[in-house]
Amino acid sequence: MSKILYIVVPCYNEQEVLPETARRLRMKLEDLTSQRRIDPNSRVLFVNDGSRDMTWSMIEDLCESDPVYAGVSLSRNRGHQNALLAGISVAVEHADMIVSMDADLQDDIDALDRMVEAYKQGNDVVYGVRSSRQKDSAFKRNTAQVYYRLLKLLGAEIVYNHADYRLLSRRAAKALLSFREVNLFLRGIVPMVGFRSTTVTYERGERFAGKSKYPLGKMVTFALEGVTSLSIKPIRMITVGGLFVCIVSLLMLVKALVDYCSGNVEPGWTSIIISVWVLGGLQLFAIGIIGEYIGKTYMETKERPKYIIESVLLREEDNAG
Repeated sequence: MSKILYIVVPCYNEQEVLPETARRLRMKLEDLTSQRRIDPNSRVLFVNDGSRDMTWSMIEDLCESDPVYAGVSLSRNRGHQNALLAGISVAVEHADMIVSMDADLQDDIDALDRMVEAYKQGNDVVYGVRSSRQKDSAFKRNTAQVYYRLLKLLGAEIVYNHADYRLLSRRAAKALLSFREVNLFLRGIVPMVGFRSTTVTYERGERFAGKSKYPLGKMVTFALEGVTSLSIKPIRMITVGGLFVCIVSLLMLVKALVDYCSGNVEPGWTSIIISVWVLGGLQLFAIGIIGEYIGKTYMETKERPKYIIESVLLREEDNAG
C-alpha cells in the first residue's frame, strides 16, 4: 500500500504558533518515517489564507530550508473551509493519504499514528473525534451539544464531536473535490462522500499561542452555514408551522362566530395584540429563513471560484536525501 502522507494546515495570522507547529509536525513525520509507516516523501503543507502578518514569509523560509515543508498561498482570505479545500486540491496530486488539522496545536498530533494505522486497515476516511469537552467552557460545551443534536434532528449526517481533524485517502479526497457547492461545511459534506470510515478519539488541548480565529460571531455564522447547507427541513418546518397557525385561526374564527351568534361578545384587545405580535414574529422569522436559502442559491448560481491559488512552494526532492 502506498504511504505518502500530506498534512494540510490552513493558516491565518499564525506567526506566533507556526514555528512550534512546524517543529512538532516535522518530528512526527520523522518518527513515522523511521518506523516505515509512511513514505519519506511525506510533507507538511501549510496553506496561507490571506494572512496579514508574517505567516507567509515564515512559510517561505521553512520551505526553503527543508523539503519536508510545502506551502500554498491564496490570493486573498477565503475562510478556513476554502483554505482547507485548496490545500487538499494540491496535496491530492502527490499524496496517498491527506490529514487536515488546525495550526493552533489543539489537535493531538500523536493521534496521527492511529489514523495512519486505520488507513492501512482499509479505511478511506478517519475522523478525529474529541473524547470529551471538559476543557471547554460550560457555555461552549452545552451549545455544541445542542447544535450537534439540532443537525441530527434536521437530517444532517454528521460525526458527533468531530471538527476538521481527519484523514482522507486519495480517492476520498478526489470525491470530496467533486462537490461543487460554494457554501462549504466540510464536516457535513465529508460523510456524504461515503467509502469505509472509522473514528479515532483524542483529547483536545489548549491553543499553544495566538488568538482564536473563531470568536462568537463567526461561530454563530458557521453554525448557521452548517444548518442551511445540509438540510431543507427548516423550510418544511415553516410549512408545518404555517399550517398549524391556519388551523388555529380557523378554530378561532369558528369560536368568534359562535360567540357573535350567542351575543357573548366582549372586548378582546389583549388577544388581538398578542395575535398580531405572534403572527408578525413568525412571519419575519419565516422570511429570514427562506431568505437565507435564497441567498445561498444566488451565490451558488454565480459559480464563483471558492479560492484562487497565488503560489505553490513544493520541492520534489526525496526527503530522505
